[in-house]
Amino acid sequence: MVFNELTDGLPEPVRRAWERSLTSGRAAVGRRTLLRAAALTAGAGTLAACGIPAAGTAGTGDSTANAAPDLSEDEREVSFSNWPLYIDTDENDQEKHGSLEAFTAATGIRVKYAEDINDNVEFFGKVKPQLAAGQDTGRDLMVLTDWMAARLIRLGWAQKLTPANVTTAITNVDSRFRAPDWDPGRLYSYPWAGIQVVIAYNRKATRGKEVTSVAQLLEDQDLKGRVTFLSEMRDSVGMTLLDMGKDPAKFTADDYDAAIARLQKAVDSKQIRRFTGNDYGQELSSGDIAACVAWGGDLIQLRADNPDIEFVVPEQGFVYGTDNMLVPAKARHKANAEKLIDFYYQPKIAAQLAAGIGYVSAVTGMEKELAAIAPDTAANPLVVPTPEMAAKAHVFRSLTEAEESSFEEKFSKLIGA
Repeated sequence: MVFNELTDGLPEPVRRAWERSLTSGRAAVGRRTLLRAAALTAGAGTLAACGIPAAGTAGTGDSTANAAPDLSEDEREVSFSNWPLYIDTDENDQEKHGSLEAFTAATGIRVKYAEDINDNVEFFGKVKPQLAAGQDTGRDLMVLTDWMAARLIRLGWAQKLTPANVTTAITNVDSRFRAPDWDPGRLYSYPWAGIQVVIAYNRKATRGKEVTSVAQLLEDQDLKGRVTFLSEMRDSVGMTLLDMGKDPAKFTADDYDAAIARLQKAVDSKQIRRFTGNDYGQELSSGDIAACVAWGGDLIQLRADNPDIEFVVPEQGFVYGTDNMLVPAKARHKANAEKLIDFYYQPKIAAQLAAGIGYVSAVTGMEKELAAIAPDTAANPLVVPTPEMAAKAHVFRSLTEAEESSFEEKFSKLIGA
């Protein structure tokens, strides 16, 4: 199904933030992007600089005793950590977030919002000392990619949600997102957005040739040296497994090794130029690369800016995942955080968010509301997948601790990390 090196020399934390911010939504293109990334990095030394209070010092040291006295009733506030540029913004004031302001107006709860998650592993390293010590991280709600959310739940560092506080979410979460193997029944988390992994190519750079499969990315000599894959292991390996006829939800260790070997062959032959974060967007738009594995939400703005960019859902299917809201252990305002989760599962609010970030919503009934405020976005399968496209979606299965360690080590060696 086919649809019509800015970071050199930057400090590493700024580069990461910039890469996350290069394209739409979770990574939206904008003139303010580099300044926002630099400002975020300048404040990274203290959470207070981002609007999030410093971690508390009280704690039992028992990571399984993850609840703390809930101050929600007396302190009408909630501290929310998210990725840069991953929320709706006011057209005239990029620092204003309409959905958060609507939440405060509806509930009287003030949101301390921080864009201080630039990388799952980096963020985990930031909060792990407090969580391991049974201390408050200074955050009541955080958005993490499914595999990292699964790790926090497995370690006992996320709090089980109170059903009475998330009734709208329970009712409106789409069936596709209702029961991931790492959080069956959504007892601990709810999706903020869905992430689709597809193939993208620049029609001018390929001289009109269509790129419709991972096999082409790995083997087509016309593309040699002008192909990138993603530095997220589950996305690049998952797409390769699908191309090999393997289900990412059921693969074996031998299947994984075969996929790594196939990618390694393409690295050794210099078919693959490199593995990237969001910085593939600039290279794809300029034609420096011809084709790549890409995140669907990134492509909306890229295609709006450059009509030569196309995206493809391979016949074999595509990998999708979620970024998820969860309440960390020892959070001080759990009930307030749950109210914020529930608020985003109202179809009107979900539509406002989807229109702002360009990623898939997990909220049923959102499509009608989105069509009323952003008809072009509602008609875009990158935001609202067609039934045909949704049928080709595959999740990457959860890994055991041993698998995660082994597989990540092999992938890190492959990409030279």
